[in-house]
Parts: sequence; structure tokens; C-alpha cells
Amino acid sequence: MQKWFKYITIVSLTFLTVVLLVSAQISPGKLSESHAHLEGLSNCTKCHVLGEKVSNEKCLDCHKEIASRINKQKGYHASAEVRAKECIKCHSDHHGRKFQMIHFETDEFNHAHTGYNLHGAHAELSCRNCHKPEFITDPQIKSKSSTYLGLDQVCLSCHSDYHQGTLSSDCGYCHDFKVFSHASKFEHQKTRFNLRGKHADVDCIKCHKMSVHNGIEMQEFAGISFNNCTSCHKDVHDNKFGQNCSQCHSEVSFLRIKQLKNFNHSRTDFPLMGKHQFVSCAKCHKTQYTDAIKYNRCANCHSDYHDKQFATQGSTSDCSDCHSTLGFERSDFTIQRHNQGEFQLTGAHLATPCFACHKKNSKWSFREIGKKCVDCHNNIHEPYMDEKYYPEENCESCHSSKLWGEIEFDHSKTDFNLEGAHIRQSCRSCHFSESEGGILHQEFSQLSSSCVSCHQDVHNGQFEKTGGTDCLKCHDFADWSASKFDHDQTSFKLLGKHQDVACVKCHIQVVRDEIVYTEYKLKDHSCESCH
Repeated sequence: MQKWFKYITIVSLTFLTVVLLVSAQISPGKLSESHAHLEGLSNCTKCHVLGEKVSNEKCLDCHKEIASRINKQKGYHASAEVRAKECIKCHSDHHGRKFQMIHFETDEFNHAHTGYNLHGAHAELSCRNCHKPEFITDPQIKSKSSTYLGLDQVCLSCHSDYHQGTLSSDCGYCHDFKVFSHASKFEHQKTRFNLRGKHADVDCIKCHKMSVHNGIEMQEFAGISFNNCTSCHKDVHDNKFGQNCSQCHSEVSFLRIKQLKNFNHSRTDFPLMGKHQFVSCAKCHKTQYTDAIKYNRCANCHSDYHDKQFATQGSTSDCSDCHSTLGFERSDFTIQRHNQGEFQLTGAHLATPCFACHKKNSKWSFREIGKKCVDCHNNIHEPYMDEKYYPEENCESCHSSKLWGEIEFDHSKTDFNLEGAHIRQSCRSCHFSESEGGILHQEFSQLSSSCVSCHQDVHNGQFEKTGGTDCLKCHDFADWSASKFDHDQTSFKLLGKHQDVACVKCHIQVVRDEIVYTEYKLKDHSCESCH
């Protein structure tokens, strides 16, 4: 018996050795764990065609979910990137139990080849954020230990329905892939309630309140009532004017009353004109619209801006005497009315704006602005001019309101009457001078009437006498040439040929004390002094 046992053992070991050697020659290596159940010679034809390479058809016979997607032209294996390749090119086996048949670099993988392009926030997620069992609905695919199949492209297959079925399941109608919390693609104008006027500036939450549905807090977007304004707005009139708010109000401004279809303010005793057309009703109708209000005077509503400046005997004139409903900034007070007062507008005053005289400070002033020129204009002549020429600082003694530069003064009233060339001179020529520092100096009452006070003595004092030089003995005001000079009145009368001799022959130019001048007073009249 022992001999038989030894014999059987040797045969068995020999057979096993032969089998292992044959198997090693046929199989290039162990299969991966996912294909481990296909080990053995009897299973080779499940993947291999005898005498040929691995067949795509045999692969897809087992991997039916891949075959289904390829047949539907969907997914990565149906893309141009993979479609022409053999399965074994990417998924070879016989490399051992731990070999990963499905392996690719996720950072380099182009998800667009799957038929679903990753946009916005999706591009920032890792693969396993989306490819996980709870998002797979097919039980067979879901049972796999690891798969990238089975996902739906519908948003709600991965995301919870925030709107709890109240809106369309097509989230892309309102949202994009960047920020799901912001409905960037939503256009309210395409809904049944078009946002106009002030509605366009209202925060969504003002109309779409938060509520709880199925135990989840959410913002309501569907089922919002908008048939009437009072669906959202409180009726402050307590239904006194009915529920048709739009007959008075518009979306432009709820506080502005539009032209009513059934109410015409012109039918009242106070038609709305000018600025009154744009005043809020509540500005005048402070209690109820039906309560009587005073309106016969502007002061019933407006305060007296002028602080009773126009009050006479305790009574104040109405604003309408000068203003209209077009606005208080403009006035209807005419020049004709101004000239009926104590100060008539003439000359340049006609073109002077009201504020130049009546608003020198922050507020308008009318009664206490003065009537004399110096009440508005600076008296630049004080203290240089004798007051007798402009009593009570009346500038009109010389000036007029037509043009300040035109001077009309009767110089004969002074001690120096203007004659000849003096008439053609401007006042400034004699009465104004400028110092080296650019300071303007004036002289009127203290101005000397002697010629040398204004003109240079070209004779260097040769004709000076006690009391000054009298230029008028030789010169007159018409021409500065010595037209009045008579040589016969001198100590040397011109006789004979002397009458034909030029002045410069006898009266030559001399230099004395660095001053050049013509010498007229000759000390020696003898013939030898010239001849």
C-alpha cells in the first residue's frame, strides 16, 4: 500500500509540474484582481480569440455599460480620442494582481472628451467630488467598487433642489457654472412681471421672501402674487381711493402722483402750474387729501424768505408780486418797476445783474443797500479831492452811470481853466502818477497850477524869478513854441541883419552840472562876443 501511495504522489507531482510548466509557457503573467476570476486555461477564450490577439468585441461582451455608451455615441470611449483604439492599448493585463488596468493622470485628462465640458467652479473640483456612488442611479453601476460611469448631466443629479420643485429642473436657465448662488443668467423681463421704474432697483429678497418647504428654508420665486400693487405694498390710504393704485401712481416713483385719469386738479380753485406740478401731494395735503387747505397767498405754504423787508404798515406783499410758479430763483420785478422807486436804473446799471447790488452777502437785501455811489463803489479819490467838487461824495459831479471812464467836469470851476493842449489831456495825465513801487498817487486839491509842477524846465532856471517861472510870457497853451516871445522886449533888440540870423547862431547849447540846455541869457552883448 505504501508503494502505491508513493507511486501516486510521484505521478501527481510530475503531472502538476508539467501543468505548471505548460501554463507558464501559455500565460504571460497573473491577471489583475478585477480579472482574477478568469485565471485558467479554460477561460482564455473568454478574452482571447484562438490564434489571435485580444478582441474588442470580447471586452465589450463583458463591459456592457461601456458598449452601450459607445453604441449611443456618448462618453469618453466614443470620442475621437479613443474611438479608433483597441481596448488592450490602454487596458492590458497579465501584469500581476495589483496592476491598475484603469490608470490615467487626472491633471492631464481632457474632460471635454467625455461629452461634458468642465466650466467655472466644476473645473476646480477633484474627480471624486462628482464621481461617487450617491450620485449614481443605476444599481448595477453603483455596485462597482470604483467607476467613473453612471453620472447624469442634469444639475439635480448632483445638487440638491434648493427650490424644492417650485421651479424648472433646468438650472442652467438662470444659473451659470461660476457661482451657483447667483442667478446671473436670469432675466426678469422674460417673466410675466416686467420690472419697470423703481422695481428694477429693489432687492430680490424684498419681494421673494424666505419660507420653509419640506423642512428646508428657501427663497420663494414661484407663486408670487402680483395682480395688484397691494399684494406687496400697504394701502396707506386705507382703501379710500380704491385698490387701483396705478390711477395715481407709477413704477417711476410711488411718491410722485401722475396725471390722474379721473381727477383733474385744474377743476379745483387751485390749478397746478409751474413748479407746483412736480410737488408731492403730501407737501400740501399734510393730513387727508379731502381736508381743506389755505392757498390764496404764497405765504400760506412758503415762509417769508426776505424777513419782512417788503412789509409796509405791518402788511407784507405776496411773493407773486415779484415771482411766479416757475421758481423763486427768477423774478418778474421789471426795470420799469425798479425805476418807480427811489433809485432809477440808468446807463451801465441797466445791465448789472440784481445780485451784484442786492446779494453782497449770503442773503438778499433790498431796503438797506444805500442810494449814493459810495454805498456800492469805493471812493478812490478820498482824501485827495476837495469835497466842494463832489458834495456828499456825489460821484456824478464827474462821472455818469453810462460809462465810468467818461469824465464830464467843468474845470473852469477850479482855479485853473483848461485851454489849448490841456483840453485834450485826460484827467490822469495831470492828477495821477505812479511811484517806482507801482503805487498809484493822486493829486487834486493840492496840485500846483505852475507850469513846472507838471512840465520840465528845459531852460534850467534861466527865467526863474521870485514866485516861480512864468512860462506864459513866451509860450501859450495852444502850441509850446515861443509864439509870444518878442526879442525887442529884451536888453538886445534885433536890428538889421540880426533879424535874419537863426536863434541857434547866438543861443548855443551848453553843459552845466551835467545838464544840457540852450543858453538864452547872454552876459555879454558886445559885437566881439559873437563876431
